[in-house]
Amino acid sequence: MDGLTTTNLTSLKKIYSGKVRDLYEIDGKRMLMIATDRLSAFDVILNEPIPAKGKILTAISNFWFDKLKDVVPSHFTGEQPEDVVSAEDRPQVEGRAVVCKRLKPVPVEAVVRGYLAGSGWKDYKASGVVSGVTLPAGLREADKLPEPIFTPSTKAAVGDHDEPISFEQTADLIGTELAAKVRDTAIKLYMAASEYAATRGIIIADTKFEFGLDENGTLCLMDEALTPDSSRFWPADQYQPGSNPPSYDKQFVRDWLETTGWNKTPPAPALPKEVAERTAAKYREALEKLTG
Repeated sequence: MDGLTTTNLTSLKKIYSGKVRDLYEIDGKRMLMIATDRLSAFDVILNEPIPAKGKILTAISNFWFDKLKDVVPSHFTGEQPEDVVSAEDRPQVEGRAVVCKRLKPVPVEAVVRGYLAGSGWKDYKASGVVSGVTLPAGLREADKLPEPIFTPSTKAAVGDHDEPISFEQTADLIGTELAAKVRDTAIKLYMAASEYAATRGIIIADTKFEFGLDENGTLCLMDEALTPDSSRFWPADQYQPGSNPPSYDKQFVRDWLETTGWNKTPPAPALPKEVAERTAAKYREALEKLTG
């Protein structure tokens, strides 16, 4: 199966390997971020890659970082990844890497929900509350919320699960002022992105942003933005509240894994080639629809 599951650059030092991305040090102010074709589901990294997924995710993220630059600055330095590595390392970075600023990460996942789905729907059914936000009674699965809500979670280490937290807990963690800034910026980004996506026939049900602070304390958007890995994209023409709409993301893989009886601890079952290829096609479709 074609796909890059790990990177081994010889011209730069690897400093981190996450679920999907590998980071390399350029100097004290910059690093190289490479999106591999790894896929994690239920917080477990699968052995099989999704062909070209890293390139598709990078193209989608770069599109959004540029489109939303007036809402919030991003981690971009504007340099070309090919210029910071040796000639023999170039095949590993082409189309799937960005040169980014080294930021101080804000240790919360900034999740915004515009619709009731996934873990938000589970929590709502159980208590009527999602991440400390009380929602109106009588909502159905996939219903549009009266207004988008900020439902942050903790940032877990690779292999651990992110836990939902309330805004108050976020403020305790990072300070009231920064928590309010993260919340307001995340909601603004979600509103701008979902308005645009609606013109392309896509509903963004929810999404997760990662933020960092630069050396002047300016809040910057980093990591990835509004990809099928960090968001729930629904085709608008198939949206029907009361049931979970089909989505342009790894839901396809999750659904397949659910049928295997797997207990969601490593190792994951081997992914059949056709499941990987159909997932890659979903990612590609999202890119084409969004960017035209």
